Amino acid sequence: MSSRPDSFAEVSLATPDTPLNSNHALWISTSETATTPCDSLIHTSCNSSPLLPSQHPVLCGEEIKSSPYSKKGAAYVRPVLLFFSAVLAAVAVVVPVYFVVIKHQHHKSEADITSSSDPSSIGSHASPTYGVDGSTVTSSDGSTFTYNNPFGGYWIDDHDDPFNDGARPNSWTPPLNESWVWGTNKINGVNIGGLFVLEPFISPALFESYPGAIDEWSLSTLMAADTANGGLNQIEEHYKTFITEQDIAEIAGAGLNWIRLPIPFWAIEKWDFEPFLDQVCWPYILRVLQWARKYGLRVNLDLHTIPGSQNGFNHSGKYGQINFLNGVMGVANAQRALGYIRIIAEFISQPEWRNVVPVFGIMNEARVAVIGMDQMTSLQVFTTLYLRAHDMIRNITGYGEGNGPYIAIHDGFQGLSSWAGFLEGSDRIVLDSHPYFAFSGNSNSAPIATGTGLDAGGIWPALACSRWATAMNVSQTAFGVTIAGEFSNGFNDCGLYLNGVGNAQDVAPSCSLFLDSSQWNDTMKAGLQQFALASMDALQDWFFWTWKIGPSSNNTIASPLWSYQLGLQQGWMPTDPRVATGTCAALGVVAQEFDGVYQPYQTGGPGAGTINPVSVSSYGQYPPTSIGGLAAGATQSFLPTYTSTSAIPTLPPPTFTPRPPSSVVIGNGWFDSSDTGLAATEVAGCTYPDAWDAISVPMPTALCPPAATASASVVIISAPAVTTSS
Repeated sequence: MSSRPDSFAEVSLATPDTPLNSNHALWISTSETATTPCDSLIHTSCNSSPLLPSQHPVLCGEEIKSSPYSKKGAAYVRPVLLFFSAVLAAVAVVVPVYFVVIKHQHHKSEADITSSSDPSSIGSHASPTYGVDGSTVTSSDGSTFTYNNPFGGYWIDDHDDPFNDGARPNSWTPPLNESWVWGTNKINGVNIGGLFVLEPFISPALFESYPGAIDEWSLSTLMAADTANGGLNQIEEHYKTFITEQDIAEIAGAGLNWIRLPIPFWAIEKWDFEPFLDQVCWPYILRVLQWARKYGLRVNLDLHTIPGSQNGFNHSGKYGQINFLNGVMGVANAQRALGYIRIIAEFISQPEWRNVVPVFGIMNEARVAVIGMDQMTSLQVFTTLYLRAHDMIRNITGYGEGNGPYIAIHDGFQGLSSWAGFLEGSDRIVLDSHPYFAFSGNSNSAPIATGTGLDAGGIWPALACSRWATAMNVSQTAFGVTIAGEFSNGFNDCGLYLNGVGNAQDVAPSCSLFLDSSQWNDTMKAGLQQFALASMDALQDWFFWTWKIGPSSNNTIASPLWSYQLGLQQGWMPTDPRVATGTCAALGVVAQEFDGVYQPYQTGGPGAGTINPVSVSSYGQYPPTSIGGLAAGATQSFLPTYTSTSAIPTLPPPTFTPRPPSSVVIGNGWFDSSDTGLAATEVAGCTYPDAWDAISVPMPTALCPPAATASASVVIISAPAVTTSS
């Protein structure tokens, strides 16, 4: 087992890939046979390549607007349209590849392009490699795989420019170096869950090996004591192997165009009292981002864990209490959280990463109802927090389209309508909802294996349409850009450890069928696919949770309803997500439509950043004045806080093997050189309660240090704040 990478000489970002074989000429059409859909339940729009000739609008949409089980499907495309579709698909691939790669390298001979897989054999002037459907990719470990993409996607690996953003995942999605148009382009995405934030149901074998482990905190504690089996290095081995480059290539080949990548705050640092494996995952995060760049996938980078826990779930780092803006250490934990949000924003706002990471989810699934004294004050607490985070990030990035990522906030399980009119005039905020039937608290015992065609799926497809479609559409107007950052095929809560380690319900006898997909017949698979298609159609901009579920100790995938990859392999996920279009209408569910037009400020146009003065007046005071989890009569100004006097733990940029030309700017991990504030740290001489277990501790009765003023005791990291050279 190798040691963790200090540079990307070990975790390669740019290992040479085998060029196209001679029988994969770029002028040969791909095998895509289905045209891009124009008609959708929420917004009617043609998402075909901008390089396609405008005189052929008739080819967009007519053939794909129903599920594979509906009466009208892609099988009825007339031969002449198939011919033109193939021609246009070829144009969609050949033209951009020509201009991005071939024309740029026209002076290179074929011998120059063909190279060894040994990085040391590639000079600083090596040509980029690239490929379309059927090309061979050589991974960093020397293994090879075939890139299967029938949708006009192509990959690019450019050693002269490791930040080449010319790749695209399919013909209807813009390349990374072209603009994503919200309301026109649609997110068909998947989460890379369980890679950097460990979850028992995604990686059950890790937790089965350590009885008593229920979350990453307890797993890390037990692993660290088990030096005979590698200690915490076992987690790094998981980073190395759970998701590979081939996974990312398969995501592009499945007709998907985005990934949502959950990351932990300990990618930056941990404090001494926390057991996590800190900083080790960061090079592997960069590796995934570079793979996404190579295959043209955009990334929604999601900060999934928060100091003290924002939700008490096992995927927040520690199961149990909520100590973020709640309880005695609530404000202090928020100081750390805002600091980590700032550090990530600085990194991804650099020009080298903007195209790859257009969305930054700043906090996953905060339980708004718990944080605050009641429902009204809870929303006030989070509006105040999100205003603070918005201003901090935009002071770093600047305002308006192209300046830093969209800021995604979760709906806090409050329902989309609760966020209508949120911070009008803010700059590019996305509302993220996670609609699940599995966690509704109902038995959800209605059958899903009920037939085929429109009869498939029982009540579940129509229920997905009726529950979600109108709500999502209305929010596009009432709030602005709204996405489903998570959904799944889990119509029930069956799956090993799905409800946590030790919960007998998810493996009860009534769940046995749903724990082993080898038992599923064609009717079962038809029902699940119809449910998936209806969910996709209703949600429109979505990320399935999750791409991969790891095997349990008996080598079975014991939560198969949650694996997109397994569904593709075994036949219950659509091989082309565009066939979802029109599913809800075919089921007779009519939803309020969204016309695809946002207010200019919502997408970084005129007015972005000019927040309504009423909102600023109501929510501009930070920290919030309604912290929950405190004893009656507590003086909030006495809450423990940190001091901003510590060096900033910046995120380092990658190093590449082979080294690119000196003209390539790699960056130093920090975008805004005027952001010079320091990081939070404990005040010398002050005693702090356990930051992850402070709900029931006594409330301080005085400030520490005594000389501090009440206002100083609640100061959070100011924005803007540090320049560093990594």
